[in-house]
Amino acid sequence: MNLHEYQAKEVFAGFGIPIVAGKVATTAEEAATLARELGGTVVVKAQVHAGGRGKAGGVKLAADPDEARQHAEAILALTIKGIPVRKVLVVPAAEIAKEYYLGVTLDRGAKRAVIIASAAGGVDIEEVAAQTPEKIHRFHLPGPTGFRAYQARAVALKIEPKPEVALKMARVLQKLVEVYWASDASLVEINPLVLTPGGEVVALDAKMVVDDNALFRQPRLAAFREDESELAAAARTMGLSFVPLKGNVGCVVNGAGLAMATMDLIKHYGGEPANFLDIGGSSNPEKVTTAMRIVMADPDVKAVLFNIFGGITRCDDVAKGILTALEELNVNVPVVVRLTGTNEDIAQRLLSQAKGVESAETMDAAVKAALAHAAGRRG
Repeated sequence: MNLHEYQAKEVFAGFGIPIVAGKVATTAEEAATLARELGGTVVVKAQVHAGGRGKAGGVKLAADPDEARQHAEAILALTIKGIPVRKVLVVPAAEIAKEYYLGVTLDRGAKRAVIIASAAGGVDIEEVAAQTPEKIHRFHLPGPTGFRAYQARAVALKIEPKPEVALKMARVLQKLVEVYWASDASLVEINPLVLTPGGEVVALDAKMVVDDNALFRQPRLAAFREDESELAAAARTMGLSFVPLKGNVGCVVNGAGLAMATMDLIKHYGGEPANFLDIGGSSNPEKVTTAMRIVMADPDVKAVLFNIFGGITRCDDVAKGILTALEELNVNVPVVVRLTGTNEDIAQRLLSQAKGVESAETMDAAVKAALAHAAGRRG
């Protein structure tokens, strides 16, 4: 689960990390009012669960309330990486002497949390890693405990040679590590962490990603959840794992591994999946109907592919869900179904008379059929 900047800053402040606080507006007039209350130059920042806000025009400097209103109006009209901007954060502009990057995330290869620090703050850390990898410093954490003050200072000194500044930075880093472990986070990030002309070290931005599986023990953070669309909300309610993509073959699969393999095979044959959608191991026909509704909401989908390996999931229940979807929805694209496993013979009988449904015996054949339909090569 992603947190907005203003939400992450609230969490950071609770752990004692110095931040540049602001207020949230949902209209241009509200932004102008907040700019007037704050006084002086402000920054209007899009609050959206997507990176690259600045490059997309989602971060603007405003010298007065009128300019804040104009910028907020333009930003609230943006869609950044497919997600509409519905809120802006208005914060006082900060004087900056130097920018840094600090983050804590999971190193899956090492199976340990890792601190990432760089003197090249204020830009995408991925760009820094690709273009100037020598500016990236990593320190693997021993676990939820055991990160000492001297270790924090050692990390800080790698990106800031002045001891008095590095000491302040080390204190921020220790608190950031605390946030990471206490929040069940997969990422906590300050970019940029800034040194002001007065010698203060302050978090100018804040980012957090929290493990969804841990939200049951993070009620405060769970309250921050926002679905970017009705489809995302429907998927979450039904226990579906759904990620929209840019292709034209809608995918409904059971099991994350099989879903990834299905997407890989689509790309192997030159196609592009329209989504990742895992219905899980349930035999609930309603989940299948909801999945179809979510897939069909994408106007770019030219064919739908069901790839089901029935173990716990019963193929006949999936077939019932497909039939219900065909009755209730305006399914105007071909549907290719590969069902194998528990009760597959019953499922095939149920689908045998369904209009617009093509059955395939293998995953390979199903993918090829779906791609042919998507390309208009199959009647």
